[in-house]
Amino acid sequence: MNTHRILTTLGCALTAALATAWTAAPPTQPAPPAATTVRTHGGLVRGAAHDGFRTFEGIPYAAPPVGRLRWAPPRRAAPWPGVRDATRPASACPQPAGEVPGGSTDEDCLHLNVTTPDGAGPARPRPVIVWLHGGGFTTGAGSSYDARRMATRGDVVVVTVNYRLGALGFLAHRRLPGSGTFGLADQQAALRWVRAEIGAFGGDAHNVTLAGESAGGYSVCAQLAAPGAAGLFDRAIIESGPCTGRPDRPFAPSSVPLSTARAAGADLAAKAGCGSAHDVTACLRRVPVSRLLAAQNSDQHPAHATPLLPRDPAAAIAAGRFHHVPVLIGNNHDEGNGWAAGIVQAGNPVTPDTWPGVAAAFFPVPGQAKAIVREYPVHRTDGGPVFGAVIGDADFACPTARTGSLLAAQVPVWRYEFADEHAPPLTPGAPPFPLGAPHASELPYLFDLGGRPRDLTPAQHRLADTMIDYWTRFARTADPNGPSLPPWSRQAVLSLAPDHIVPTRTAQRRHHCAFWNAVG
Repeated sequence: MNTHRILTTLGCALTAALATAWTAAPPTQPAPPAATTVRTHGGLVRGAAHDGFRTFEGIPYAAPPVGRLRWAPPRRAAPWPGVRDATRPASACPQPAGEVPGGSTDEDCLHLNVTTPDGAGPARPRPVIVWLHGGGFTTGAGSSYDARRMATRGDVVVVTVNYRLGALGFLAHRRLPGSGTFGLADQQAALRWVRAEIGAFGGDAHNVTLAGESAGGYSVCAQLAAPGAAGLFDRAIIESGPCTGRPDRPFAPSSVPLSTARAAGADLAAKAGCGSAHDVTACLRRVPVSRLLAAQNSDQHPAHATPLLPRDPAAAIAAGRFHHVPVLIGNNHDEGNGWAAGIVQAGNPVTPDTWPGVAAAFFPVPGQAKAIVREYPVHRTDGGPVFGAVIGDADFACPTARTGSLLAAQVPVWRYEFADEHAPPLTPGAPPFPLGAPHASELPYLFDLGGRPRDLTPAQHRLADTMIDYWTRFARTADPNGPSLPPWSRQAVLSLAPDHIVPTRTAQRRHHCAFWNAVG
């Protein structure tokens, strides 16, 4: 295994470790919530009524992708008799242990969860936010994101979605229609369900915002570029998942050509014992999930040059060939620090002596590493933060800036940077250096991860309220500005920090993005 693969694997392991922040069980409720029932086209669902909001969990939006439906486009869920219990989450899609304690091997996972504020109903529909979770297209679950604060404060209906992950979601093979994009097809099926069903839960089926973070944010990019997603959503929110991600930048999500995905699929088939089978796909459909999880690569990507995703989202957006909806997009100030810290803690110190080799492992193009070392010099004690800045600028900040500029040439765009340097840590233990606002650190300001609110200071609570106000105002009107909110101009990046919400575009960040544009 080369150095690049070793460090990338460590980075992917850290992505899973980040998820442990929301694995805790939700706090015990003082009394069982009251039942509430809604009729869908599939049948009646019984959810739970809480103080100010209702929840409906584990609703199937597609048939279980098992047996012959493993690696098939999602099919319509079968109706059910009687009343379906929707008071607890359904299984997460198959994945290794991490965000989901113990992982999951249950393929019957194409479910979604609805959180709706009191007062929402068919007569008074509310805007809808459909949330796609992150996790490198390998881990995650919609049920990890408790949306009660967003639903009640923002007066919106929130839908969180499970979609197929890993090899089960993105395997590519020449004999499999839909190859390389089954997880994206699931997301579209969930959006079709929302258009058809959300009115019964008090949501406005004609005002749907598709939102996500990291791999979920990149999924929004993919749906912007996917012809089949036309008309399925009206606005887009992209958090730390720039549409111009590239496979050679291993921390940010991206897509890969179908040929690359098929080569990875052939490798998986061989590892799973099906490489020489007469019917490879039939053989793979018989392989236990646990063996597939063991055989799959730690990094997963959707495939482009496919019927669902004809073009790389970066190319589609550069050409203006995407669904023209308003976009709210941003990144965190210190995106790369979490990965850098994990790599350092795993026994890979970044010092003046080791820095050239580390840079060359991630940027093997001749001459590129030397230019990076000159642009980002490492001194005796700052190797970790410098490495974090390289990851953050190369994979997130500068691609987000480029994505924003490309989109803004065609549609209204609002850009932000989450910059709370004291954001609560998402991983246990003491990091080797202060992390600032790393990847995923904005999530506790929008959701109660795992049903448990984070320990925020009063100033951070105010920031969380402001962010929810911006996000939900955008979902309501396509403009995040509103009464009592600091003004957000489309001409500047809004820095989001406690008691310091201001437009910003620092000369240093402009300088580094010019550097990355020059080195390619």
